[in-house]
Amino acid sequence: MGFELKLTGTVICSGGNRGIGLGISRACAEAGANIAMLYHKHPEADKVADSLAKEFGVKVKAYKCDVSDAATVKSTVKQVESELGQVTGLAANAGVSVVKPALEMTPKDFSFVFDVNVLGVFNVAQAVAQHWIDSGFKKGSIVVTSSMSAEVYNQKGLNDPLTQVFYNSSKGAVTNMVKGLAAEWAQYGIRVNALEPGFCNTEQTSGMDQKIRDYQAASVPMGRFSEPHEQAAPALFLLSEHASYMTGHQIRPDGGFTVW
Repeated sequence: MGFELKLTGTVICSGGNRGIGLGISRACAEAGANIAMLYHKHPEADKVADSLAKEFGVKVKAYKCDVSDAATVKSTVKQVESELGQVTGLAANAGVSVVKPALEMTPKDFSFVFDVNVLGVFNVAQAVAQHWIDSGFKKGSIVVTSSMSAEVYNQKGLNDPLTQVFYNSSKGAVTNMVKGLAAEWAQYGIRVNALEPGFCNTEQTSGMDQKIRDYQAASVPMGRFSEPHEQAAPALFLLSEHASYMTGHQIRPDGGFTVW
């Protein structure tokens, strides 16, 4: 019997309608899971969900949900299970950034980034974990999309920082959060791990100055940005039973960027 990554039940993916999140949604759907995409305001979310459902023959639905609102998240999790079936996994992927010099950053910028990247991750993880604990489900897996930026400060040129201090610090926060949640929830059979992507071709990075993209790609030993499916495959592994003895850890698909 060959090595296969298969999933059952329903996987919730916040930010699952585009970029790396869409890659994760696609991978999980292909592996057999129903998919609940949580989105904030993307106008094409329903169309993306319908397309995935038709392609892979599973249930896929988009749910408008502000992950920074804990009450909304909790009600959405309940709605997902009632409509799509047993929730078995969570990919906490939603993320935002503000790019400008640190001396120009404001408290509003901080809240914008941390409310989604840190509080939002916590809200969806807490809601799903509480649901599993209350229902007695003991094989839940949570994958948090952090970033290699949790450890490094990105550059747009030699010794020329890409000024996004709140983004990087938020990713450092969620990588550490993963360890805390994994430690607390192991007793309930819940695994929590982090995906720390390197540079990736997404809607967000496609708008970057080409000179910056070229510099960043050249700084990667593999010489290029990744594609969303290359980030999704490790996330799928972490969600699957093949990673049943992994919790509190990070997988970093970065093309070798952080070897130096």
